[in-house]
Amino acid sequence: MFNFLKKKGQSAQDDTLQTANKNGESDVVQKSIMTMELLQTDFAMPIDGKIIPLSEVPDEVFAQGMMGQGFAIVPSGNTLYSPIAGQIVSIFPTKHAIGLVTNTGLEILIHVGVDTVKLKGQGFDLLAEDGQFIKRGDALLKIDLAYIDGNAPSSIIPIIFTNLTTQKVNLLKNGVQQSGETGILNIQ
Repeated sequence: MFNFLKKKGQSAQDDTLQTANKNGESDVVQKSIMTMELLQTDFAMPIDGKIIPLSEVPDEVFAQGMMGQGFAIVPSGNTLYSPIAGQIVSIFPTKHAIGLVTNTGLEILIHVGVDTVKLKGQGFDLLAEDGQFIKRGDALLKIDLAYIDGNAPSSIIPIIFTNLTTQKVNLLKNGVQQSGETGILNIQ
């Protein structure tokens, strides 16, 4: 949608994606043949917390869906895990946002908190690296929730699917969920 998850030098017209196969080896896949669906078992809750609709995020860009479809989490845990298998394609220098791509090309932005870019990395400890291939459940980021809550307007974590076209995010669960739990959503 916004192509902000693209690496420097990668054009928006690039029709291939490097992914990891089941043996951890690198594969190049044609995007035109990839499906942008996500099954219930393909996505896991990335952190302990309460699922809420995007419309409840205290930031209009997220609440109005300007970045894409998704949902948000009011976190109660302090470790953010990868919800999918794929690759980290972007870690913002301020560590408050991480861009992921699934092995089928679905782009996901995990944005920790509201206006947390102003914290300049304080309250965040990276546990993964940009470009790293990941499995669902791999630790990505330690979050100091007390620091975030005390220094940012909100610690709510929007989870945004940035490159959907005709597909729809269907939330299947709400309320308090544990990290690693599947059956949270599907995309069709």
